[in-house]
Amino acid sequence: MRLGLEAAGKALGIRTECVLSSEINPKSRETYKMNFDETPAGDIHDLREFPDFEFLLGGFPCQPFSYAGKQKGFGDTRGTLFFEIERLLADKQPRGFLLENVRGLTTHDGGKTFETILTSLRNLGYGVTPLVINASSLGVPQNRVRVYILGLLGTEPKLTLTSNLGAADSHSFKRKLMESSLFGDDSIHQLVKHVLEDEVDPKYFCSPSFTHALEEATGGNLNNLNGVRLIDYRGGNSLHSWDLGLKGKCSDEEKNLMNAIIRNRRLERFGSHQDGKRLSVLEISTFFESPSLQETIDSLVSKGYLKQVGGKYNPVSGNMSFEVFKFLDPDSVSITLVSSDAHKVGVVHKGRARRITPREAARIQGFPDAYVVHPEDSVAYFQFGNAVAVPVVAKVMEDYLTNSSFLQAT
Repeated sequence: MRLGLEAAGKALGIRTECVLSSEINPKSRETYKMNFDETPAGDIHDLREFPDFEFLLGGFPCQPFSYAGKQKGFGDTRGTLFFEIERLLADKQPRGFLLENVRGLTTHDGGKTFETILTSLRNLGYGVTPLVINASSLGVPQNRVRVYILGLLGTEPKLTLTSNLGAADSHSFKRKLMESSLFGDDSIHQLVKHVLEDEVDPKYFCSPSFTHALEEATGGNLNNLNGVRLIDYRGGNSLHSWDLGLKGKCSDEEKNLMNAIIRNRRLERFGSHQDGKRLSVLEISTFFESPSLQETIDSLVSKGYLKQVGGKYNPVSGNMSFEVFKFLDPDSVSITLVSSDAHKVGVVHKGRARRITPREAARIQGFPDAYVVHPEDSVAYFQFGNAVAVPVVAKVMEDYLTNSSFLQAT
């Protein structure tokens, strides 16, 4: 967020200075130090003295509101990190702020959480404008929808930007792009292919055994993996552990049966009690006819692709430790990077199946190449999965500073 605000200031000829930053995670503090030559203050809860400042940037988790709402009602934000943002705004009364969060904040607990936050900010004397923006709609090569809450002391912020959810996913984005008159104009859209490193360390290559399984599943053409998800409980444009033979090679009949179960197990006629419905052999036979059905089922159970409970069967859940769970389409945008699995996002590049590198993850988030990546890969992936899309913050702030009365007031 700091990089984005600084970029907006530079574009508008405005000098900016960060007077304080707060970060509790030790590894994130290391990265911050490497890039800004400053060590952030620690836990915001422990800070009591703050310098004067004109603008606040912040993010906060929304999950604690679940507990707060159950215990105290939604008029109370104590016990959440947002309460610390309120404390800062109340004590220092800066002219403005930008808060960023996941899109789910707007619908959390039926919208009560979001309304609590907006009401709290307005009660502090701020006009508030929320925007829900997909980073891909502002030229970032990632399908990342986030809510940005902008505030201005004493009056509503004026913006020309409006909420834009963009394409629903990378497949929709590519389809719309190909239908557009701008298709082929690489100066308009950043795509995955534009952020790939020319040469990468072999440690990012998929293992020989996994690559072999992928080659067999794609008929020897790894480019068929573009846009494919590796997952065991969905169909569609997906590959599954049984397609790859990760727990034991499967016959065509076994693969077809597993795929049929994935397609049909959610059907209403089998009940609505849960997503992972268990089906009897009789129920399975209604959509998969085979004289050797029981034998095929037993084989899949023995290999660990199906499990049997009380005479009924369902697929073994989980992603089966795939080395990569999603292969990006170079001609589209990336899926949303998240901290838990950014290290398992992959791409087929120069004929090789591999994971994206931390530098590529940084570029997918719009970080400049001058930004220093943490030397520990696991840390870097985690941090970029948790980061904001820098160009979005820059464009939102440039719009805010240009059209609101912030500059005139200060």
